[in-house]
Amino acid sequence: MFLNRSLFFVALALFVWGVGEGMFFNFAPIYMQQLGSDPQQIGLILGGFGAAMAVTHVPAGFLADRFGRKPLLIAAWALGLLATVVMALARTIWPFVAGYLIYGLTAFVSSPLSSYMTAARGKWTVGQTLTFTTTMFSSGMVIGPLLGGWIGDRFGLRAIYAAAAGIFIASNAILLFIENQPIDRHDPVNPPVSLLSNTRFLRFLLVVGLGVFAMYLAQPLAPNFLRTERGLSLSQAGLIFTAGAFGNALLSFLLGQISPRAGYPISQALVGLFAFLLWRGGGLPLFALGYFLLGGFRAARPLALAQARELIHESQMGLSYGMMETVAAIVFILTPPLAGYLYERDPYLVYPIAIGLISLSVLVAVLFAPRPQPLATDR
Repeated sequence: MFLNRSLFFVALALFVWGVGEGMFFNFAPIYMQQLGSDPQQIGLILGGFGAAMAVTHVPAGFLADRFGRKPLLIAAWALGLLATVVMALARTIWPFVAGYLIYGLTAFVSSPLSSYMTAARGKWTVGQTLTFTTTMFSSGMVIGPLLGGWIGDRFGLRAIYAAAAGIFIASNAILLFIENQPIDRHDPVNPPVSLLSNTRFLRFLLVVGLGVFAMYLAQPLAPNFLRTERGLSLSQAGLIFTAGAFGNALLSFLLGQISPRAGYPISQALVGLFAFLLWRGGGLPLFALGYFLLGGFRAARPLALAQARELIHESQMGLSYGMMETVAAIVFILTPPLAGYLYERDPYLVYPIAIGLISLSVLVAVLFAPRPQPLATDR
């Protein structure tokens, strides 16, 4: 498959960013605990992170559709670097949380990035393009946790944020080489159906919302579970997170080669196996396998976006992707406090609950995912 200039530089920037983010992201709940937070507080902080994500997606999608995607990508990369510097400088919990929440705001990159990649795809399918994006980012995330665990064991977890900031500088520089794209317009005489009147798209949002909630419930405090309940060292946790990143990359690539409608419920089922292995498994290999299968969660996002693309006009890509990301972000607000509450009651309780919800979500995805139909105003 031919890789044009824009796809190449975005993919390279994402790979490098994945290395940096992988160094610290999964360790953040552990670091919060070191700074004095209890599991329920950590759940609330992670919920705040979700709130920071939620407020940005729709405005970013709207701005991308109206004013272009590249400026928003540049802004998101720069803001992520700033947030990581703040976290690296923090010595107590609340300055760290401030940086962490600023980092959450960078989630607005999701819809402009997805619409940029979709527009730049050439002869690739939407599913192949978006899963390729995920694969490149996740490939960087394979390296990051190993580096983060090694640095954290030797120099402390605070040091990994300084190292990640240096890597993010390189990623910012790479992104400057991408090309601008023309702004998509619809025919004013024959405009597409408004997204708020597009019942097929709105129904699919509900399917996606249930899927994200079911898949995410077991995740927020899984690092703490492995560290506290399973007794793993930071280096061992880094190995497990690396297995997860490898699963993100490989499963995104593999599931991107099949129909998004078939791949989406498969990705959810794999996350159910992750929850089962953390709940009932024993030993590093099984926990690593569980995190590898958690790659289905990362793969599910582009598979959902690819299905949504068939329901909307190309001039609505940014806003529609933003709406889908907002649904996911709302789940990220509500789920961590619930996970923290369940963890306080019983650290093991969240896993069978998650498995039951995922089973329901898989059934809903099979029964109610949309069948693509041509849009009269889309060509």
